[in-house]
Amino acid sequence: MTDGPRAARLRDLHERDLAWMAGVERDLFGLSAWSETLIREDFRYGGRRYRGVWIDDRPVAYAVYGFDGDAFSLLNLAVLPEHRGEGLARMIMDDLLDEARSLDVPDVWLEVAVTNEAALALYRSYGFEDVRVRRRYYQPEDVDALVMRRAMRPDEAS
Repeated sequence: MTDGPRAARLRDLHERDLAWMAGVERDLFGLSAWSETLIREDFRYGGRRYRGVWIDDRPVAYAVYGFDGDAFSLLNLAVLPEHRGEGLARMIMDDLLDEARSLDVPDVWLEVAVTNEAALALYRSYGFEDVRVRRRYYQPEDVDALVMRRAMRPDEAS
């Protein structure tokens, strides 16, 4: 997106951004949210990538994804409600899939609440396929999670 002063730009999150991210987690995910302490510990682990989207020098979306040498997974993707519909989730997904291609991974994996219709539609539009349901995965809400996979090598697609 490059529409003047409201141009969105993607960059890695820094440790100074984690308090903001924890606040968004609480607002968007309630009891399922990662705590700031957990986010900071995970961030320092180094096995994951924290990416954010900024508009007018303000963070408005983020994703957490990682590659452990074997599995490439999207762990979280969030867009502030007032910025939904602006293509920011797609901007992040494009970045994530570009990174997966550069690593030559066979698949990208994610889990999403079965009740999150917008996220399910986004992921399916990128070629993610349903693999299985994890019952009562999101606690304490007892919401099921759908495990999804996107084959990155056309000859290995199912």
